[in-house]
Amino acid sequence: MLADFDASGAGSPGLGWNSSDPVEVRRRIRTGQYNGQTGGLAKGCVQANFAVLPAAYADEFARFCQRNPKPCPLLAMTEPGSPHLPELAEDLDLRTDIPSYRVFRDGELDGNVASIGNLWQDDFVAFALGCSFSFEEALVDAGLSLRHWNDGSVCTMYLTDIECAPAGRFRSRMVVSMRPFTPADAIKAVQITSRYPRVHGAPVHLGMPERIGIENIERAWEGDDPVIGSGEIPVFWACGVTPQVALRAARPPIAITHTPAHMLVTDIRNASLAVG
Repeated sequence: MLADFDASGAGSPGLGWNSSDPVEVRRRIRTGQYNGQTGGLAKGCVQANFAVLPAAYADEFARFCQRNPKPCPLLAMTEPGSPHLPELAEDLDLRTDIPSYRVFRDGELDGNVASIGNLWQDDFVAFALGCSFSFEEALVDAGLSLRHWNDGSVCTMYLTDIECAPAGRFRSRMVVSMRPFTPADAIKAVQITSRYPRVHGAPVHLGMPERIGIENIERAWEGDDPVIGSGEIPVFWACGVTPQVALRAARPPIAITHTPAHMLVTDIRNASLAVG
């Protein structure tokens, strides 16, 4: 078992450095000066879910993403062995530029680490997948309040009974993220997020969590337990943690992902992903 990395954060965004500059954010992460959540950093820039696995599994995983674009919207993938995605950022190094990585061996979580240079293999293929942080900025810019932004918690996630389309060794039930809204704000949220299909798009479900296999809405499967106020309903979006469940099922000898809420910060602008 790897030693657990402290993913609770080392410093506050914007405290003494330019947290709005994606290049500076990556530099701080790369040099170990920041290891916290990336929500709110590099405002206006796309943040991505991340997965890397041996090339022998890459084609199947890419097909899994293509067949399940709601939870796994594929933004970019590397050539085998390359730790770079210049189409997302010229200076990006996938081995060091995420604040916390999860390492899986034979489908089992082996621990969290601060960098993966010592684990990198010549046959690794890395994937960047769309993240809800992009549409969250659009929601906030439209005047909607996000409780986990306001209190600094991690967005609540649940494992549902919605089956994803399998691809070879990869199969999973869908993970969803939940944000509570009043009914009027929920309608606005649907309208806004529908314009961002490459970062999960519109919700997959509203209200009645038991209809998608969530037996206890008060307990998170991942992230922090929710606070749902009087007059609010839970709104569920497909979540980029779904690939981590699929990786567990495929059981590659090694696979690496981001730790939830600790994302890959790119130079691509969120506005460039909007449609309509």
